[in-house]
Order: sequence, then structure tokens, then C-alpha cells
Amino acid sequence: MSSAALPSLLDDLASLFRPDQLVTDPDVMESLAHDDAEWAPWVLPAVVVRAGSAADVQAVVRAAIRHGVPVVPRGSGTGLSGGANAVAGSIVIDLSRMNEIKIIDPTERLAVVGPGVINDDLRAAVAEQGLWYPPDPASSPWSSIGGNVATNAGGVCCVKYGVTRDYVLALEVVTGRGEIVRIGTQTAKGVAGYDLTSLLVGSEGTLGIVTEITVRLRRARPVEHTVVGYFDSITDAGLAVTRLAESGVVPSALELVDRKCLEAVDAWKNMGLSADANVILLGRTDAPGQAGAQEASAMVAAFEAGGATWSAQTDDPAEGDALFAARRLSYPALERLGPVLTEDICLPLRQVPAMLARIEAIAAEHETTIANIAHVGDGNLHPLLITPIGDEAARQRAQAAFADIIAGCLELGGTVTGEHGVGLLKLDGLAAELDPVVQRMQADVKAALDPYGILNPGKAIVSVPPRD
Repeated sequence: MSSAALPSLLDDLASLFRPDQLVTDPDVMESLAHDDAEWAPWVLPAVVVRAGSAADVQAVVRAAIRHGVPVVPRGSGTGLSGGANAVAGSIVIDLSRMNEIKIIDPTERLAVVGPGVINDDLRAAVAEQGLWYPPDPASSPWSSIGGNVATNAGGVCCVKYGVTRDYVLALEVVTGRGEIVRIGTQTAKGVAGYDLTSLLVGSEGTLGIVTEITVRLRRARPVEHTVVGYFDSITDAGLAVTRLAESGVVPSALELVDRKCLEAVDAWKNMGLSADANVILLGRTDAPGQAGAQEASAMVAAFEAGGATWSAQTDDPAEGDALFAARRLSYPALERLGPVLTEDICLPLRQVPAMLARIEAIAAEHETTIANIAHVGDGNLHPLLITPIGDEAARQRAQAAFADIIAGCLELGGTVTGEHGVGLLKLDGLAAELDPVVQRMQADVKAALDPYGILNPGKAIVSVPPRD
């Protein structure tokens, strides 16, 4: 946007919104102009609008159409792919004020919420009525349901219970034409036309801006059994994952945390986990009654078959939660050491040991520190590339390692992102993964639903040349 055009846009928005809803202070805008993705490009937007309703979002989109400027929706900013990063001349729509839990219906087992509702707040609210909302990304204390929908977030429980898309029944959306529409149903079944709801989930705000979400709930679960296994090597832990898959047991959680993560957590929280293990596997089962104990024993056996140096199980919730706290603390603990570039690859379970070995080799080749955490039960690996602050050579090596990890993942039949989304960081990987015909199909969908090209441009899909 030219400097001459900016006053016209600001005047238009000032006629539509209260002063407290418009942000033009550069310091405040800077905090709202990007997510947590390391090294993903961003610029200051032209303005930030703090939306309080679907009508507010509609007014912004219609203003953006009039002025020909991009719109970038933002939730809590906890994303790790650059999907919420502002582009030149854009309007950032801050949806965090749209945080009302509107309905919790125990009979239909659903909830209706605004996009700014925090994941853990929803989980706590439905738990009071004996219900459970399963998707639980590691950022659940801070991430919003709208952001979870944008990236189709997963988390610890998704190995057994699925990802966000599996729980979204209906959406209210502002379209790229500035219309407010409702898609999906609140019924258990529904095949009336194309499944636009599922299409919007994971689209990172490029096909519409979500202003209300209806989510499916489950009954509260039995108390979980927790299993822990210590391993000398990351490949041994990967083998144990394969052995568990072969056993037929589907855990309610299966997480991997390596020594670099454990040492970072210990240095921060003094939990003492790094003293005896190079790699830890954390498993859980929520099967009821005696079946839970049997599944926990089967997990222990699989860990031992994979080469565990020590393993144990507990049905004490406090002990189990303490162990899983190390998993959730790993990323913020590593951030204390320097910039962290986060991978999000996902592979077939049989390829997990091979990919973990490749990551170790890539780290050595590029002289880059790579820590590993993973939702390893469903093959979703999160190599974390750590660089010293201000070390440009280390940054370049880390980015080269990042590209090699993606290439290795694709070679082994994986995908470039399991739950963080493509955003900006995975565009090259997406181009390598998708057939050119599929890239064109996605571009056609984008053009149909965003005819003015204003919705979060440059994110989530590969740019393809226009047809002749």
C-alpha cells in the first residue's frame, strides 16, 4: 500500500470502529504482526483491528476489498509456521476478544465457541459437565480454538482420538467476498453437498475467516495409566514405537523427549530427568478397568523389546502429569538457549526409526544442535534446531538442515507438516510434496473462495502461474 493510500484506509476504518479497536502504534503492532515461527518473514501491517464480532470481521473484509489490501487473521500468535505473519500494507484482524463460550450442550455433546477461546479454557469448562474436548496441542494453555482450526492442530491425544478436524462440526465464516455464512451441521451425520467445513479446517485463513466454531465433545475419560521408558539412543526408542504398533495397542498418548530437551528442562525447572536417560518415551492408556492395566503392561513389554534400559508404569495421575510436564516444557525450555527453528514432519510409523537416524546424521553434517520431541505414536516428529543468538553462520547451517530434514521425510513417504500448517516456512517443502496438478487444484479453490486475493495471501498453498 502506498503512503498516499494509507490515510484513506484509516479514515474508512475509523468510521466503522471505536478508537480502542484500531491499533496504529508501531510498537503495539509489532507484537501482533507475527507468530512464534523463527525466521519467518513479516512486516508491520498498515493497521490492526481488534474484532469483537462477526460483523466486525465482515466490515474489515469489505473495507479491504474496497481498498485492495490484504487481510491477515490472528488468534493468540502461538503458531510455528508464519501463518499469522503480516504482509506489506495488510490489515491484521486480532480475534482474541471473540472469546465467548456460547453453548455447552451435554445432550448433543457439543460446544459453540468464539475463535478467541483458549484451548485449555474450553477443556476446563466442558470438564465441569463431565465432558472432554480431545485436541490438545502443546500450546493448549495459550493457543486459541480459532488458531487450532486454522492449522488443524493435533497434540498429545491425537494418536488415539484424532485432530481438530475430527471435532469441528460447523463454522461461521466471513468469506473472501465479505459475506457471513454458516457451514456444516450440529447433527451427528450430514452429507448435504461438499464438506466445506473440513475444507476450511487447516486452510490458515486463506479461504475464509472463522468467527464461530461448533465442536464435538466426548464423555470424560477414565483415569489414565502412564508408562515411561528410558533408552540409550533415539533409534532404540523409535524401534520401541514400531514394536508397540505391531502389538496392536493404541495408546492414548505416546511421546518422545530426547536428552537435549531433558537437560534444558532440568536446567530450567530442576526436574532431574536427564540423569538416567538419553531418550524418554512417555506412553498412556485410558482403556477402562483391567484393560488399562493390560495395555500398560503391553507398552512396557514393547519398550523393553525396543531396548529400554528401564521402564515402569503408574496409575497415579500426579506422577503421570509430572512426567508429561517435561514434554510440554521442552519447547519453552529450549527457547531459553537461543532461536529455535521447529520442524513438523509426519511419517508412517515403520519409517520413524529411519527418520530419527537421519535427523542425527543431518545434525552432524550441518554442525547444528537438534533436539527432538515428538508425538511419536502417530509419526509426527518435531526436530528443534537451536542456534546461538546472533550467529549468522549457525542460522544458515540450521536452515540447510531444515531443508534436508524435509527432503529426507518426503523420501521416506512422509509429509512436510502434521499439525503446524504450511504458513511461510513450509512452502518449498509443499511444492516438493504435491503433484503440480494438485497444486493447480488448490489454487483453483483459493481463487474461487477468495476472488480478490486478499485473505492471508502467500500462505498455505503454492503459487502457480495463471492459466493461459
